[in-house]
Amino acid sequence: MMLYDHISSNKRKSILLIGLFFVIIGFLGYALGVYLGNVLIGFSLAIIISVIMIVISFYSGDRMILSMSHAVPADKKKYPHLVNSVEGLAIAAGIPTPKIYVIDDSAINAFATGRDPKHAAVTVTTGAIGRLKRDELEAVIAHEIAHVRNYDIRLMMLVVVLVGIIALLSDLFLRSFIYGKKKEVKGGAVVAVIFLLGIILAILSPLIAQFIKLAVSRKREFLADADGALLYRNPKSLANALKAIRDDKEPLVEAANKATAHLFIENPLRTFKGKVNGLFSTHPDINERIRILESM
Repeated sequence: MMLYDHISSNKRKSILLIGLFFVIIGFLGYALGVYLGNVLIGFSLAIIISVIMIVISFYSGDRMILSMSHAVPADKKKYPHLVNSVEGLAIAAGIPTPKIYVIDDSAINAFATGRDPKHAAVTVTTGAIGRLKRDELEAVIAHEIAHVRNYDIRLMMLVVVLVGIIALLSDLFLRSFIYGKKKEVKGGAVVAVIFLLGIILAILSPLIAQFIKLAVSRKREFLADADGALLYRNPKSLANALKAIRDDKEPLVEAANKATAHLFIENPLRTFKGKVNGLFSTHPDINERIRILESM
């Protein structure tokens, strides 16, 4: 499959995967309503919880992520090349210049966050600034600018929130069933089957949601690699930067966690090896990413 066919396929699959989140949330709300004896109440609870969490995340999620990551605004006098590179690549991408932040950590990594190009931030570690070559750092920034231009930052923020909503609704449903007053589910065999499926889904949905999040995250990284390489017009620079990140033995454990790991250009919590890593990693195989970039 050609690279651009792969990109188109990723876009279609990402839309389908996001749709799965809403199907799961709707089904959990329906099943909860069946148990409570009022489907409207179940749906209403699911909608209210979803709307509240999405609104909070939409307007303050980026600030929470930056705070959790110990990121501080970049001083132009201290990091002139970083600031100039972000400004120049933003102009080339046709977007407003994102806010620029730095994480004081020797590990090599970077991420972008925000709700849209007008409210976005690009963050890099001091390790990336000090240890990458000039063209490699610029290629990494181009990758993050691509995330901003493609609205991946909004998509991934939404995915994380939806994972949290599903986990919350699943817990609410199971607690109501286990600790609430036992009641007979009325409505015939069909409703009883739906309720049983609701219990099964409530148990499995947090795991399913996590795998959906990982799948979406991996696909967006392939897209950002391709778009960033086209923006910077030197895919080998990004390939070399990924090699430096791959060979870096320092995980970014102090500034990253499981909630934010998917945002970085490469998984900052690389602790698993082999097949386990491929299953639970927030990113596609870095060697495959390097191979594709070198073939461009």
